Amino acid sequence: MSIFQTSILKSTTQDESKIAQRWAKFQNYLAKIEFVKDVKEEKYQDGFLHDIFEECLGYTLDNTNPQNFNLEREKKNETDGKKADGVIHLNGEVVGIIELKDQKSKNLDAIEAQAFNYHNSHSSSKYIIISNFDELRFYIDKKTAYEKFSLFNLNYDEFKKLHLILSYESIKEGLPLKLKEKSANFEQQISKELYRDFSIFRNHLFENIVKNNYTVRPELVEGSDLDSVRPELVEGSILDKQTLLRLTQKLCDRIIFILFAEDRGLLRHNTIKEIREEFKAQKFTSYALYDIYKFYFEAINKGNEKLGIPKYNGGLFAKDEMLDVLIIDDAALDVEAQKLSDYDFVSDISVNILGHIFEQSLTDLEELNASINDTDFDKKKSKRKKDGVFYTPEYITRYIVQNTLGKLCEDKKAELNITETIPVIASETKQSIKNKLPRAQALAITQYKQNLLAYREWLTNLKILDPACGSGAFLNQALEFLIKEHTVTRDMLLPFGDLTIGYEIETSILEHNLYGVDINEDAVEIARLSLWLRTAHRGRTLTNLSEKIVCANSLLAMPFAEGSFDVVIGNPPYVRVQGLKSNYEDEAKLYEAKYKSATGKYDLYALFLEMSFKMLNKDGKLSYILPHKFLISDFGSGLRGFLAENRAVESLLHFGSEIVFKDASTYTCIITLSHANEILNFKSISPKDIFEPFEYNNVSFESLGNEKWNLSNVDTSAILEKINLQPLRVKDVFEGIYQGIVSVGDDIFMLRGNMVDNLFKGYSKKLDQEIILEGDLMKPILKGQDIKRNTPLETNLYIIYPHFINANNETKVFEEIEFFNKFPLAYEYLLNFKDELIAKKIKYKTNPKYWYSLHRAREIRIFENEKIITPQLQNFPNFTYDIAKSYSDAGGYNLIKKDTYKESYKFLLTILNSSIMWFFIKNTSAEFGGGYYYFKTAYLEPFPLPKLKNIEEQEPFIEKANLMLSLNKQLQETKQNFTNELGLEKLTKKLQNFEELEFEEFVSEYTKAKKLKFADKLEERNFKNEWKAIFDNDKTLTCKLK
Repeated sequence: MSIFQTSILKSTTQDESKIAQRWAKFQNYLAKIEFVKDVKEEKYQDGFLHDIFEECLGYTLDNTNPQNFNLEREKKNETDGKKADGVIHLNGEVVGIIELKDQKSKNLDAIEAQAFNYHNSHSSSKYIIISNFDELRFYIDKKTAYEKFSLFNLNYDEFKKLHLILSYESIKEGLPLKLKEKSANFEQQISKELYRDFSIFRNHLFENIVKNNYTVRPELVEGSDLDSVRPELVEGSILDKQTLLRLTQKLCDRIIFILFAEDRGLLRHNTIKEIREEFKAQKFTSYALYDIYKFYFEAINKGNEKLGIPKYNGGLFAKDEMLDVLIIDDAALDVEAQKLSDYDFVSDISVNILGHIFEQSLTDLEELNASINDTDFDKKKSKRKKDGVFYTPEYITRYIVQNTLGKLCEDKKAELNITETIPVIASETKQSIKNKLPRAQALAITQYKQNLLAYREWLTNLKILDPACGSGAFLNQALEFLIKEHTVTRDMLLPFGDLTIGYEIETSILEHNLYGVDINEDAVEIARLSLWLRTAHRGRTLTNLSEKIVCANSLLAMPFAEGSFDVVIGNPPYVRVQGLKSNYEDEAKLYEAKYKSATGKYDLYALFLEMSFKMLNKDGKLSYILPHKFLISDFGSGLRGFLAENRAVESLLHFGSEIVFKDASTYTCIITLSHANEILNFKSISPKDIFEPFEYNNVSFESLGNEKWNLSNVDTSAILEKINLQPLRVKDVFEGIYQGIVSVGDDIFMLRGNMVDNLFKGYSKKLDQEIILEGDLMKPILKGQDIKRNTPLETNLYIIYPHFINANNETKVFEEIEFFNKFPLAYEYLLNFKDELIAKKIKYKTNPKYWYSLHRAREIRIFENEKIITPQLQNFPNFTYDIAKSYSDAGGYNLIKKDTYKESYKFLLTILNSSIMWFFIKNTSAEFGGGYYYFKTAYLEPFPLPKLKNIEEQEPFIEKANLMLSLNKQLQETKQNFTNELGLEKLTKKLQNFEELEFEEFVSEYTKAKKLKFADKLEERNFKNEWKAIFDNDKTLTCKLK
């Protein structure tokens, strides 16, 4: 993947005279090529730095001017005694490192790690340059992208590009970093503009096709007969809107190929313009513009010497009778198509941009289908979201391919003893080798050649599968890897003679190596197109992919045989069973019957992992990016059991709460599976660091089963084991940990206000007015964020609670007539929202008869009891003790002690708020993000607790709890007294925590909130004098209490 956009580079000016001078010096290097091909690394390192960096790029070597240099040979690392071959200096700091190899090193990927180790050992290094004296790569800080040059074949324009990026003048000005930022911004902008124009074109084209071709199915129209159907239609086919949308997209796919091909030399330049001009130039014919397009489609399919178009075929342009009979107005294919053609698909539109555009296209197609079916479309709940599909960033696809396909290739080369060192001089001919070399050496060379051929044959037979391929991101990454691997192999074979006649690398890969499946037909078509665009060459027929990239449900009707793949890669759908059953109820039943991992409230990715593992052959590798929640969630027990039973997990990179997908707040990991592993390799890591060197922690499969997998390093595991020695667990002590109320309408049921003479007086945001309700119906309620550590619970938020305790001590909802009679004010208020509440009852499958009730009212006894209460999301334990009969919403959890457990709530409170609890939660709970973790039932119940020998041992803990509760009460009262004096209806966050402010900051914040403006300096000084003593006193007292 390139770092810079070509158009950004082209628009950046340089000193042309200086470039011309340095280009002339570069000719001296080109004259040395035969020498350079044979010279050993250590013999020419200094020469290379002089010939390229000093002579052609403007650097000064340390041996040229020891007093004033910017390029130093063999500079020691800051962190160890190792040396890079060269470093670039700027203002006394190392800003770049250079690592060199000779021509025996054909694959520079193999020396990336060494170069980046040097880079990481210099704190100010930004740039990494590696070269084998021909290929030169330039990186900025990360391995994820680089610019590549072939010095032996460098023309003037490429030399200008190299000079722009790497000359000393550019490095001195920080130009590469500026160009990188400009390129990123340009790529985002051009992506938006191109997709906007493409969407307009496709939408207008679809509207026009519908206008001219839409035929209602006769069986759906009363009194109609088949005679009403257009006679040109293919027998038995009806052009409904879904069919027309599919045909529109196929037509768009063809035009995208032409746009791409006309800029990349596959077709004549400006082919779209040529089609339009051919149409306009008609004198004796009256073909529609679409007819002219069809002539060109046929020419692209079959080839046309007169038009200079080779045969491409491949299925994309094959005759399609339904497409051919469409009637399309000329305007729909004219100006807007030309606007797309005006984009530069060489300089501006990279394959990466096309990948994002293809993925967005799938969502937009869904939106169009929704409009066809006259259904609402919500992008947040779109089919792509329902199917759990998110576009995978390029650096993730590259890592997964390198970690599976790349590892298999490394292992195979090691097995065949294929190294970077070729045991033959490149300039020797086959005959001279046979005549001159000793027998042992000649045999070694022959064996090496046979090994290379065996490796190439092995590469050709690899089978790689993405069973949820989407628009083809992973398949395209695998394609790029295999092209590079075949190319390196071919180059290593060149000294043995021409062994590559008739060997077309890209065609071979598409025909033999890549397989994809997706349930979405549009995705399959786009995946095929994306592969064609990456592999198309002038004059070469497109590979038929109809049996390689297939539309099917991988989980129920996988079209390929189990155990037949060397590599399975991808990003499977993330869909919880609740969403699955609401959208695909029939399929859900079949999944549960077929898969061991379909346990509890399972997620679709769990089934994909189980199914995909079975697709591997005995030596194969699978790698997915997927949510890591299965490691510790109840629903993951089936999958954990399956993976443990098969010792399937080779490695797992855990990304914690760092986000990988821009449009999905999903916390992920990269999991790699293979057969019969002895240990599981585990690492918590930031996604941005996956290409950096790191060491795994090892976990034995003996300790893993279907129970939660608390994967961690050795020290953490030892501490957890020690904590777990305690004899009791939270679930042994508490009868239950109960979530608070779910109203499914907080803006209706929850109101802020106060109790006055047994009436509630408050404000309804929903109605935007003051209201009065019966006090007996109102319960004080805490939202999760209102619950603070060891703090008395107070609130002015109340909830309408139309429920009561019956004679059996059960919480029941009032019948409507009783509710109306007892609480007419509340009934009248809720009546305003009856239709909305009924709709929610139906949506969430609860009884609409009780439209006025809470969705999950919970048991009244939970709230009316003495208890410990905690918010479900915390960045440190925030348990507190409650005897105020507080209710809580779904963001709060209530812990009710068993009657048989005699120790005090306050004793338990001190332990639950301890650093031990926090350590336990951080290493066993699910991370929400931003340092927050879930304190939910499943994560609290396993927490170990001590068993006291006698009840008196709890007294010191109770004293501590009482002290903390008392101090926090004083703290709250002090803060409340101060904030009451401010006289504000709503406090800003800064004023709520006034003790953290300096006085001048407080004045600024308070006057802004109060909207105060001073008439003069005297009034301002008097204001400050009035508040200074109050602020200082209350701040000091507050800080002491904290």
